[in-house]
Amino acid sequence: MLSQISENLQKGKAKVVKQLVQEAIDAGISAQEILEKGLIAGMNVVGEKFRNNEIFVPEVLVAARALNMGSALLKPLLAADGIKASGRVCIGTVQGDLHDIGKNLVKMMMEGKGLEVIDLGTDVAPDTFVKTAVEQDCQIICCSALLTTTMPMMAEVVKAAEAAGIRNKVKIMIGGAPVSEEFCAQIGADKYTPDAASAADAAVAFCA
Repeated sequence: MLSQISENLQKGKAKVVKQLVQEAIDAGISAQEILEKGLIAGMNVVGEKFRNNEIFVPEVLVAARALNMGSALLKPLLAADGIKASGRVCIGTVQGDLHDIGKNLVKMMMEGKGLEVIDLGTDVAPDTFVKTAVEQDCQIICCSALLTTTMPMMAEVVKAAEAAGIRNKVKIMIGGAPVSEEFCAQIGADKYTPDAASAADAAVAFCA
């Protein structure tokens, strides 16, 4: 049943996934096991295929929709069992930038790895990133930018984290088409990743 959940999630069959998750719950399989061996296992395959250019953004989006429908049934059960996400991340597109497809993909991949993601949307001010990280106890701040003109805002996020005294507690990850490894080192961020699947892997490693 768990491998069926994984396979149908990979195909993006959201209604089937929801039905199978319910059947697994009714059969007495633990929510944690359904999440890890069904939903997350399936999303890991999707992430790997996406990274290898075997599938593209539309396929990832339908798989993520299936993931969301399945995990919606599990959330109350996981909470009741006292099971927490493996880490907490806040993500957003930096101030002045309204692009969100890349950010949304990263969010889905991270959720697919069992992380809790607080999505701040687009055009997010540096202080908002930092305030959210403090209030929500996030281990990671993720900043996205698609415009070269908004990339400097990532440096402002690093500075704001330093000013708030949380720089030693929170990792800052950056990404987006114009962003590079060199830029990451230049502004003092912790990690640059070239794609959503790598970003999710890096975030899991940071939270471990």
